[in-house]
This record gives sequence, C-alpha cells and structure tokens, in this order.
Amino acid sequence: MSNKFSFQITVETHDNTGEILSVNIRIRKGKVAKTKEYADGFAFGDYDRNGNLLAIELLGPCEAKILDKIAAQPDAKRFVRSVVPPAMLLEAA
Repeated sequence: MSNKFSFQITVETHDNTGEILSVNIRIRKGKVAKTKEYADGFAFGDYDRNGNLLAIELLGPCEAKILDKIAAQPDAKRFVRSVVPPAMLLEAA
C-alpha cells in the first residue's frame, strides 16, 4: 500500500434545490478495511488495514475539529479544509 495521496472530491446535491446531500473526499486509493463513525453519524472515515485514511464521507454538517481528527496528516488536513463546502461545517460549540 502506497502512502501516495490521490485527492478527489465528489459532492452530491439535491436535483431541485441544489442543497448539498453528501460530500465524499478521497485521500488515497486503497481497499477499505475499516470504517469509523464520527459526529453522530454525519461523518465517516474509511481506513486500510494499516490504519491509513482512504476517504471521508460527510452526510451532514460537522465541526472542523472532527475533520481535523479524521484527517490527521498535515497534507490531508489542508486538502480537506480547503474543499469542504461551508454548508457542511458547523461553528464550534
């Protein structure tokens, strides 16, 4: 398994309203061995068998600190922070 990044983002929107329904952020290619749930089911992290982050899926808004926790590597964190639509981020409580 390579640690080489392969960044990609996919945003799914409602056909009529344009509302963001989900965001999928791929960090690197690989086979998913484990999925962890975050933010009460609004965010998920996919990991390979070595614990490397492969992708993040957002099904609703969550706090930036949750994204930082999922994408701990600096390059991944910068990418995630730069591509997540503002509508999918909550202000810290």
